[in-house]
Amino acid sequence: MFSMSPCFNTADCHEAPYQAFCLSGCGRASFSSSNPKICVVGSGPAGFYTAQHLLKDVEVDIYERLPVPFGLVRFGVAPDHPEVKNVINTFTQTASHARCNFYGNVNVGKDVSIDELRRAYHAIVLSYGAEGNRSMGVPGENLPGVYSAKDFVGWYNGLPSCRELTPDLSCDTAVILGQGNVALDVARILLAPTKMLKSTDITQPALDALAQSRVRRVLIVGRRGPLQIACTIKELREMVNLPDCRPEMVAADFEGVSEALKDVPRPRKRLTELMLKTALETPGEKEQERRSKASRSWGFRFFRSPVEVLASGGRAAGIRLAVNRLEGSGDGAQAVLTGEVEDVPCGLVISSIGYRSLPIDESVPFDSRRAVIPNSMGRVQQAAGLYCSGWVKTGPTGVIATTMNNSFDTARSLLEDMDSGALDVSSTRPGSQSISALLAERGVKAVTFSGWEKIDDVETRRGEVSGKPREKLLTVQEMLQVGRDLENQAQR
Repeated sequence: MFSMSPCFNTADCHEAPYQAFCLSGCGRASFSSSNPKICVVGSGPAGFYTAQHLLKDVEVDIYERLPVPFGLVRFGVAPDHPEVKNVINTFTQTASHARCNFYGNVNVGKDVSIDELRRAYHAIVLSYGAEGNRSMGVPGENLPGVYSAKDFVGWYNGLPSCRELTPDLSCDTAVILGQGNVALDVARILLAPTKMLKSTDITQPALDALAQSRVRRVLIVGRRGPLQIACTIKELREMVNLPDCRPEMVAADFEGVSEALKDVPRPRKRLTELMLKTALETPGEKEQERRSKASRSWGFRFFRSPVEVLASGGRAAGIRLAVNRLEGSGDGAQAVLTGEVEDVPCGLVISSIGYRSLPIDESVPFDSRRAVIPNSMGRVQQAAGLYCSGWVKTGPTGVIATTMNNSFDTARSLLEDMDSGALDVSSTRPGSQSISALLAERGVKAVTFSGWEKIDDVETRRGEVSGKPREKLLTVQEMLQVGRDLENQAQR
């Protein structure tokens, strides 16, 4: 159970002009109006790390579109990676800070505009991540049986907008386009024995669907070679050791790779050595026996780019891949078409070629080509008082630690601007008081961190019944209904 945080209770606290689910009794309703007030939009790792660094000097209000916090830590991290989710404990400490407030179920850009936030706060930090998908740009990508990795991950992790995805897992072969960690997460979830997943926080509908899945073979396709693969050794090792699963590689894809290893950095060298061992070395007797008994298989396919998703009966039945060759070497190597193509029969295609940020408000500059907010060290270009952090600042790259550093950099830029006078904090700003009044007028009921803690309590108690860390609520309506029921109980 998470620690409690200050909250508003509109039923009991007449000083708080804020319609929110308190659900736990009334806490402190307002802060000193003399402190600088900063608004952070988005409650994923970027938002919380930015807030954590800013709280040393200012008051921070975090606004989140969903009723629940933590962004990709909740909805993106694989359910069988609970250790990665431990960062939630740090974020909970941040949310519980005396100068921090969380307001979920507030859709910035729709429920409240950026201009309205700018009038209420001394500065705005946009940390809302990357909700969009990069398009493959090939015929057939909208056929039934073709999914983005973002949506597929959201489905098994309980993202409300992906609840009705219901992917068809009745085929033998799945093809995943992209070779990053997300692609390997998806491959592992597709092939893992369900008994491995039963004790995770994977959603029950996803677990039920995977238990009935007929997928027995997963190919993970990349346009370049083994020396350019984007995953890390941890994820590769998990695939190599996956129970009831054997690797299925093409030896020709690894020609000349051993000779090139002497010039690569140590992390990539270790990653490539594991690939070479898996693909080319004769396994020991015990491993050979394990592989011979495996009912499922996985493999990388290198030097391939999608050309077209092939259809049969109105749905995906295969994928046409262009055969590439590389020009150059190392990370800078470019995939060049050879003119050859090959067709791979498959009934499931998952595109894992990257997430994409979307513009939030017409008043905020946005680079549509790069899908980022144009900025310099987190300072939004030609928009004083606006800052950005996380993927909307850099593009979808790196791990949580990468996001932490880039968010701290943005927070430092903001604090430097306060110190230099480039950011004027001399005037008083109303902060959440004026925004809460606007939300109340518009019928928007925000969820405070105390409200989230009640949702969290319900989810963990539901999970205990089936031996899981939690059973997630899968719709916004469910989340809000749980809040209302608990609020009514508290008032009684």
